[in-house]
Amino acid sequence: MNISQLQTLVAVVERGNFSDAALQLHISQSAVSRAIASLEEELGVTLLVRGRFGARLTPVGERLLRHVRKMLQLREQMDYEANLEKGLRGGSVRVAAFRSAATHLLPPVIARFRQQFPQITLTLTEEDPATVEHLLRSGQVDIGLLPLPRAGEDLQTWEIARDEFIVLVPLSFGPLPETLTWEDLSRFSYILYNYAECTTAVRNHWEAAHQTLKVAYLVKEDSTIVNMVAQGLGAAILPRLAAIPIPEGIQIRRLPIPLERVIGAAVLASALHPPAVFAFLEALRGNPSQLPSQVRN
Repeated sequence: MNISQLQTLVAVVERGNFSDAALQLHISQSAVSRAIASLEEELGVTLLVRGRFGARLTPVGERLLRHVRKMLQLREQMDYEANLEKGLRGGSVRVAAFRSAATHLLPPVIARFRQQFPQITLTLTEEDPATVEHLLRSGQVDIGLLPLPRAGEDLQTWEIARDEFIVLVPLSFGPLPETLTWEDLSRFSYILYNYAECTTAVRNHWEAAHQTLKVAYLVKEDSTIVNMVAQGLGAAILPRLAAIPIPEGIQIRRLPIPLERVIGAAVLASALHPPAVFAFLEALRGNPSQLPSQVRN
C-alpha cells in the first residue's frame, strides 16, 4: 500500500468514475484501475462497485475511506512540517515596531527566536505607529507591532499584550491617595503625548467620564514627558510601556476607570509569507511577552 493508491481511491470516489479520476491525477485510466485493484488485493476486500453509471463505494469501502482520508491528512501535515523546517534553515524576517513595544516587548522574543533559529536574519525598524503601518502596507516589512484595532481589512492582526494607561504625578504636588477620584485628577494640568492615537484615547476617556482635561503641554517624546513630570511641570497620562523607566520623584496611580491600549502583531493578509515569518509570529503569539515588573505594578 502506498500514498498514491490512497490518493487514487479518493479521486475515484470524488469524481464518481475512473476516467475523470485519471484526468484529475494526470495518469491513464488503466493506471487508476491497477492502483484500485492492488489496494483491494492487499486489503482482501472489494472497495468499489464498478458499473455502467461509474464507481461507488461498498459498505466496507465507506468505512475504510474515513481512515484513508486521515492517512492523507497526516501525510500533508508531515510534508508541511518538513517544508517548514527546510524553510527555517535560512531566510529573513523584517519587523517594525513603535518605540515602547520595540524597547520592552521585542528583545526577549528576539533573543529566544535567535536561539531557536540562528540561521534566520532578523531586522528591526523602530518608527511611530503610522509609519509602521505604512511600511507594512507597502511591503517594506513583514510584521508590524501596532496599537489595535487598525482600519481596513488588508491587515491580519493578533493581540500580543495589553498596556494600561497610568497617571504620573510629581512628588512636589503633595501626597496622593492610593485610589484617585476624578475630583483628584481635575486639580492637575497635564502634559499630553503629542501622538494622535494616545491623545485621542485619553481625551475620549475624560469626556466619557464628563470631566474637563486641562492641558499644559503637548510633547512628542514620551521620555521628555516623564522628565517634565519629575521636574514638577505637570502631571501626565501615559501607557505604562511608554512611561518606564520611571525616575524618582514621580508618584504612579491608576485611573478611576481603567483605560488600556491593545498591542498587536500585524501582517499584510494578501502577502505570501515565507516560513521564517510564520515562525516569528508563532514566537510572538505563543510566548506572551513578559512585561517588566514596573509595568505590572
